[in-house]
Amino acid sequence: MKIYIINEPFVKDFCRTQRWAARTRGRVLRPPDWLAYTASVLEKQGYDARLFDFPAEDWEKDKLRDLIHNGQPDIVVLDATTPSIYSDIECARIVKDEAGSIVIMVGPHVSSLPEETLINAGGAVDVICRGEYEYTVLDVVRCLENSHELSDVQGISYMVNGEVLNTPDRPLIADLDELPFPAWYHLNIMKYFDGTKLYPYLDIISGRGCPFKCSFCLWPQVMHGRRYRLRSPVNVVDEMQYDIEHWPALKKGELFFEDDTFTVNKKRAVEICDEILRRGLKITWSVNARADIYDAALFKKMKQAGCRMLLAGFESGDQQLLDNMKKKLRLDQSVDFVKLAHQAGLAVHGCFVLGFPGETKESINRTIDFAMKLDIDSVQFSAAIPFPGTDYYQYCHEKGLIKARSWADWLDDGEQSTVMEYPGLSKQDIVGSVNKALRKFYLRPNYMLKFLLSTRSASDLYRKMRGFRNFISYYFTK
Repeated sequence: MKIYIINEPFVKDFCRTQRWAARTRGRVLRPPDWLAYTASVLEKQGYDARLFDFPAEDWEKDKLRDLIHNGQPDIVVLDATTPSIYSDIECARIVKDEAGSIVIMVGPHVSSLPEETLINAGGAVDVICRGEYEYTVLDVVRCLENSHELSDVQGISYMVNGEVLNTPDRPLIADLDELPFPAWYHLNIMKYFDGTKLYPYLDIISGRGCPFKCSFCLWPQVMHGRRYRLRSPVNVVDEMQYDIEHWPALKKGELFFEDDTFTVNKKRAVEICDEILRRGLKITWSVNARADIYDAALFKKMKQAGCRMLLAGFESGDQQLLDNMKKKLRLDQSVDFVKLAHQAGLAVHGCFVLGFPGETKESINRTIDFAMKLDIDSVQFSAAIPFPGTDYYQYCHEKGLIKARSWADWLDDGEQSTVMEYPGLSKQDIVGSVNKALRKFYLRPNYMLKFLLSTRSASDLYRKMRGFRNFISYYFTK
């Protein structure tokens, strides 16, 4: 069987593989990690699986039509997000028109709203694989190949005689070490870019799930669960070594640990560092971290093993808003986290979000001031967006806070935005404050000079110049 796995087109620079799918102000493009895992799982079982990333190649729907028409795949796997769902269904119809292929749809939106998606698709989508989907897709492929009943497959939704059938949820993958490494070889890794990461970079996922209960976070609530499941340190470092051997350009770039919280298990984090040091690997890497989990000895060990940066969700400079979003984080902990990270020689990238329930113009200003005073190395400000399947969405839906009329309103022509408004705080106030915060942080002359003087190499200079160009281009289009 010929299987096409496709990160389909939507709008230019749309990044569907991040937690808040959008075209970001920095024009970030992440590799499609979960689809790459699916391709490798299928290939390991002997299937002819091919992975295509349309946003990275800047391909549009006419290219999709040609690809499907010329290739005539038996099965096509499409990823789906909330802002792009109508376009994703249109892509499914293109597949049906050109080849009549079986269409499997995966991703957070369809995992949360399978019935609605199948009904809206009107037959263009055959099967939805809910949640963590690598082995679910494999089981569906096997079932179709052998003409078995779909009802035997856990974790799927499909239609029979106009009725949506949902099979029981599939248990989360217990042994992550059994997964083959992502099939990056289908892609050109030089196509991916994030101005806060060294160029080029690839993701590495050493664990799935998150034990914390932030109300807004999409992956734990919809895709990978609350239980933090870990790969063994040897398996993780095997992948790191595999990546730099097969893509030597990564020696000038970095690997980024896309785990929700790499540092939550300190013992295991140290074991990964020790394994890197034992092998003598010379590689740069960065991680997602929690701002309330900090340890001088751990940070020192991570720096010694090649860690460059900690990405932390500080989210807000207002304690009440942090409590509202169930962040379980105190402002003083954020201050201490940055202090210890810098003492260890680690850079800090801070994520902030504006527009949660309870937000005011005054609390927004407190958050911007807090971000400036933290003295972090780079920032990301975003407008709050409630995605289906999260506690945050349920709260906003029940309270009537969502002003969008349809999923098409979840973005502004693809740009990251918000769908929220409050008394005394309009959508324009929230989005305008995001833009204001980014300008205030990045356009400081002292910051810009420090940013340039810290350049590590020619590829790092390219990364910085491209990031700055992307940043400026956004503002000239506003």
